Amino acid sequence: MEYLADTVTIIRYFSGNGKIGAQALKIMDEADEGQHVILVSALTLVEILYLSEKNRIGIGLEESLGIISHADNYQIVDLTPTIVKEAHSFSFSDIFDRLIIATARCLGVPIVTSDERIKGAGLVQVIWE
Repeated sequence: MEYLADTVTIIRYFSGNGKIGAQALKIMDEADEGQHVILVSALTLVEILYLSEKNRIGIGLEESLGIISHADNYQIVDLTPTIVKEAHSFSFSDIFDRLIIATARCLGVPIVTSDERIKGAGLVQVIWE
C-alpha cells in the first residue's frame, strides 16, 4: 500500500529522534521491508531544508535525500497544479499542511502524521496511533 508521510514523520523516522505512533512506526518499518511505499512530498524536502538551516532538526536535506534515493520504498511526489487546485477547494490554516492534505487527496492515500489538526479536520485518512 502507499502512504504519504508528513514532514514530522520523515524527520523523526530518518533521524531516530522523537516519538512515532505504533501504527505509523509499523508502516514505516514495513515499508523498509518492501511491504509499502512511502510517498514524500517535495514540500517535505523544503521544510527539511528550512528547519535544518535553522538548526531546529538533527537531519539535513542531503542526508534525507540520500536515504530516499537509496531505498526502493520511498518516492518523491512533486507539487503539481492539480494539487494546488485541490488545496484551493478547502480551507486549512497552515499552507504546508494544506498542500500535504491536498497531495494525499489527489493521490487517494492516507497521511502518516501526528498532527492533530490534520486528523481533526477530517479531510483525509490519518494514520498514527
